[in-house]
Amino acid sequence: MSDLSGKTIIMSGGSRGIGEAIAVRAARDGANVALLAKTAEPHPKLPGTIHTAAKAIEEAGGNALPIVGDIRDDETVVRAVEQTVEQFGGLDIVVNNASAIDLTPSETIPMKRYDLMQDINARGSFLLSRTAIPHLRRSDNPHILTLSPPIRLEEKWFTGGHLAYSIAKYSMSLVTVGLAAELKADGVAVNSLWPRTTIDTAAIRNVVGAELTSRSRTPEIMADAAYAVLTKPSREITGQFLIDDEVLAAEGVTDFSRYRLAEREEDLQLDFWVEPAEGTNGA
Repeated sequence: MSDLSGKTIIMSGGSRGIGEAIAVRAARDGANVALLAKTAEPHPKLPGTIHTAAKAIEEAGGNALPIVGDIRDDETVVRAVEQTVEQFGGLDIVVNNASAIDLTPSETIPMKRYDLMQDINARGSFLLSRTAIPHLRRSDNPHILTLSPPIRLEEKWFTGGHLAYSIAKYSMSLVTVGLAAELKADGVAVNSLWPRTTIDTAAIRNVVGAELTSRSRTPEIMADAAYAVLTKPSREITGQFLIDDEVLAAEGVTDFSRYRLAEREEDLQLDFWVEPAEGTNGA
């Protein structure tokens, strides 16, 4: 595959941040993008809605289908997949982007917040993926891409006091492991993509810490990495936990400075569950 022209994507979330950046990058090829998200009205602290994202997709050259709904609701997800197929004539790509984050330590996190992360992150990714499977089997280059980290079990990855969040994100990654095995014979690629560094998103600014913005990369690095994955032949890449700058380095990118908000490469803040890159050039 050389581009995403005419391909149809359904994405959970996508009203802002990384999801929107991935959608807009695909739209530049003329892709069809269905967004399933709850954000129909502007939030006082968060920029963007499903409608502003749809406009950005259209302006980039793609076709948008904004679907207001909750990824946690079975009927909503089933209908969203049906609407996407009815509108565009098929389905080629699922992007599991929707995710909730709460870094409250185990002893004090309300179980309501724990359940919310499990329902959106783990269950939502599983539900959207499984619902799309029959349609993906009919695609000539089907992909499922989940924004979740490599599963690292060393003790150091659990000392930050965010066990509940780790469980939820690792559960998304287990969806990748399991579906990659189940769908390999069908030629459906199932992979996870995760950023090396923190990315300048609303989650970073409002949950993790606004001071990290100046030590982050822009969402476009994830968008370009996702594009590189989704344009590969699906039978050639599956069951992988991919890191954004490694994906791009394999595509020949040697200079990552255009993605960097930090003054220097060494000032970048590593994201959860990743090690420093080896041999990258931020000049």
